[in-house]
Amino acid sequence: QVQLVESGGGLVQPGGSLRLSCTTSGIVFSIYTMEWHRQAPGNPREFVARVPAHGNNAYADSVKGRFNISRDNTKNTVYLQMNNLKPEDTAVYYCKTHTIQTDYWGRGTQVTVSS
Repeated sequence: QVQLVESGGGLVQPGGSLRLSCTTSGIVFSIYTMEWHRQAPGNPREFVARVPAHGNNAYADSVKGRFNISRDNTKNTVYLQMNNLKPEDTAVYYCKTHTIQTDYWGRGTQVTVSS
């Protein structure tokens, strides 16, 4: 059974930082592309960042230069380092991977940026 479990969310002031983690089980983590997405209230879920098994990372324009995605294949974990956070970054952040047949999502972790 594939499981993705996010952690690290919370309340932070504008300009602050958070690091999200997503720990996986049930997959051969090292061969899968891992992604972060987010969904703010009233908005559709949107792509944030991607780290492939090999190759270049990708980021949404809105987070480039502020967020960094990384992975630790020894821990089956993907991270999202978020710096210089803005109120518009407030959302539930979801971890995602996919096979040819299926998308797998975690349950999300809430990030709130507010003074």
